Amino acid sequence: MASAAEPSAAGGMRKAPSLEWRWVSTEEDDDEDRTGAAAAAVGTVGRGGSFESEDDEDDDDEEEVKGKKRLIRTVPSVDWFDVEGNEVSAAPQLEDYEEFDFGRTMFLALQTLAVVFGDIGIGPLYTFDVMFNKYPIHGEEDVLGALSLVLYTLILMPLVKYVLVVLWANDDGEGGIFALYSLICRNAKVSLIPNQVHSEKRMSSFRLKLPTPELERSIKVKEKLESSLLLKKLLLGLVLYGTSMFISNGVITPAMSVLSAVSGLKVGIQNTSQDVVVMISVALLVILFSLQRYATSKVGFALGPSLLVWFCCLGGIGLYNLSLYGPTAFKAFNPLYIIYYFGRNPFQAWLSLGGCLLCATGSEAIFSNLCYFPVRYVQYMFVLLVLPCLVLAYLGQAAFLIANPKSSEQVFFSSIPSGVFWPVFLVANLAALIASRTMTVAIFQCLKQSIALGCFPRLKIVHTSRKFMAKIYIPVVNWFLLASCLGFIVLFRNIHDVGNAYAIAELGVMIMATVYVTIIMLLIWEFNIVKVLSFFITFLFLELIFFSSALSSVGDGGWALLIFASVLLMIMFIWNYGSKLKYDSEVKQKLSKDLMRKLGPNLGTIRAPGLGLVCSDIVKGVPAIFGHFLTSLPAIHSIIVFVCIRNVPVPVVHQSERFLFQRVCSRSYHMFRCIARYGYKDKKQEHHSVFERLLIEGLEKYIQREAVELSLQSEDDVDSDEEPPTPMKIITAPNGSLYSLDVPLLADYAPSTQVIPEASCSTPLLHDPVLDYAQNLELELAFIKQSKQSGAVYLIDNPIIKARKDSWFFKKLMINYFFAFLRNNCRRAIMLMSIPHSNMMQVRMTSYV
Repeated sequence: MASAAEPSAAGGMRKAPSLEWRWVSTEEDDDEDRTGAAAAAVGTVGRGGSFESEDDEDDDDEEEVKGKKRLIRTVPSVDWFDVEGNEVSAAPQLEDYEEFDFGRTMFLALQTLAVVFGDIGIGPLYTFDVMFNKYPIHGEEDVLGALSLVLYTLILMPLVKYVLVVLWANDDGEGGIFALYSLICRNAKVSLIPNQVHSEKRMSSFRLKLPTPELERSIKVKEKLESSLLLKKLLLGLVLYGTSMFISNGVITPAMSVLSAVSGLKVGIQNTSQDVVVMISVALLVILFSLQRYATSKVGFALGPSLLVWFCCLGGIGLYNLSLYGPTAFKAFNPLYIIYYFGRNPFQAWLSLGGCLLCATGSEAIFSNLCYFPVRYVQYMFVLLVLPCLVLAYLGQAAFLIANPKSSEQVFFSSIPSGVFWPVFLVANLAALIASRTMTVAIFQCLKQSIALGCFPRLKIVHTSRKFMAKIYIPVVNWFLLASCLGFIVLFRNIHDVGNAYAIAELGVMIMATVYVTIIMLLIWEFNIVKVLSFFITFLFLELIFFSSALSSVGDGGWALLIFASVLLMIMFIWNYGSKLKYDSEVKQKLSKDLMRKLGPNLGTIRAPGLGLVCSDIVKGVPAIFGHFLTSLPAIHSIIVFVCIRNVPVPVVHQSERFLFQRVCSRSYHMFRCIARYGYKDKKQEHHSVFERLLIEGLEKYIQREAVELSLQSEDDVDSDEEPPTPMKIITAPNGSLYSLDVPLLADYAPSTQVIPEASCSTPLLHDPVLDYAQNLELELAFIKQSKQSGAVYLIDNPIIKARKDSWFFKKLMINYFFAFLRNNCRRAIMLMSIPHSNMMQVRMTSYV
């Protein structure tokens, strides 16, 4: 069994199939042992999973027992959803080993620089400028103390925390704060919307990262998370807060990087005013965001070499300054200089910590943009190229400041040799634009994950590459970020105030990452408790100290970012809160199967040829909207499929695992349930014809598998809800034709003597009144084919939720106005398929919550 920290050949943690465990008292051991063998025999037939009642909720109720307990493995029972899950779980897996390709390796290495390290690579432009704005230089010791702070911040934050630890907490290659939350949701039921099904655990991409049954602590952590509603809300609140800070970080990054790069004009051209710097920065940002859609696909390939030149410039300028001013700066590797730095002026040293953290900005972008590259590439590039160049750059700037203590503004540009100033200035501005693009791309990925997990209103997502799903562009967000960046630049106009806000945003994300990685260490990796506490206490302590320093500058610029982040947090909270209330109201209003049985196979109306796709959000029961269609329409389709588009907490769902089917009521009803599962990285803009084709193909395969199962055991063992056959009802249409309600096909017949065509029935209708043709596989497949030819109609509910009159004021404000506004202006999941209006019927239902 692999240890928790052992990486696989592919650069990630080893995978193991998900297993179910529970606590039992010692008195139950004998019963468990006796029943375990019989249950295991059933489980090995290829039907893993656990039974899910159609009318029961998905939550598992833990059995409370007294006395001594021990952990045992529970063998799941049979459910048709789980039969489906096992049949399709053999999705092709990626090979762990790939042959070495030098060309591909170099290409990935260059792209890693542009996409992953663009943000952290521009730290030398402004780190010392912001630090010494809070702590003026009074001697060589001040420079060495500040440099020592910067060096050890670089080592601890980007290197130790993110590159060596957090990168391994990826969700099958996906990074970011929502990937951490998704990974926790997959291993523990902490989602506030309980629409999971057990069969998802049989998906190839749903498997746990590491085997967890051996450690009781991991199981206890899981039980605690699942049983505590407060912890669930706390986890969701933290991820929403972290996301709002991350988006704010993406707004500050372009403003800070471009403004600091353009400020180099003041060194190259004397008497350059700040107004000129601001206008040029605004122009560059407008150009950057206008080309953002193309930068994610075509222009992006040229950015890697540009960043390589930039890092070489950083290292080269650092070596030049060290050779020119001497190696005194190397003394800063002695951490005692940090103590001397705080000893001379503790308050000013504490204030300068916010500026010191700017050397590590971009650490979260390293993790968020991980989806493009393997972990090993990112680690090697940082250790072998990025970190050495950054260290040399800061050492060179410190050597320059020791020799020129009065040049504490525009330190980077002042330390450039005069002969190469303008080429380096141009490369610096290009690197600043690339860093801005890096954060914008990371925000696109973060928002796509949050939309898929129901924590942000649905927006239009454009996939800019046919080969790479990760390359996306969100138009609304792109222009929103541009407007926000321009607002910050015009409002503050200098890098010092913008830098204060920058540190607050970066630290907010870092703290959330520390908390979530700690939970993953306990729940999934099963690290030793000493290692977990060491990681948690060390980094949370350091980040809280940095955060306190950054908050002290709220009045200098951080206030604007806090307001901006609060607005984003409110939007995400209202959306998640309203979505949960909407889902709960749909669950409460769903129809029972008893009502469907009373209506009979004809459902109380005429069954017309065709396929009716009833789209709703619930995964169990019959949605209430179907009752409205039954009472309002003169006819209903011959085949009804209740479709639920389900976003599962995995990056990608393989196409063979996309659909999951189950019968609703008896077979004579011709009603099915279909759960269409998508990962948060999947592209959902399928054309409706493609969606229908894939759904029907999956339905046919399900019926074929069902026939095989029925041939192996009696129907009573599979479907306890099966009703005895009833005499067939024959009615006469106004034109004199006869048709049946039990066989839901609207076919024209000759008076009483003709036989239904083979695609509809194989025997005369009136001569076999108790025909149960659904057991005939070929006949049912032909029936589906005919329904497909008749066309599909989407029956869509468009629910409206309103707060009850006796609700408190803030609930009415959030639900009746804010949530209603967001819902009316966002996209619906089913609408992404471009369904023609002629194939769609919508009904608005108002629910009071």
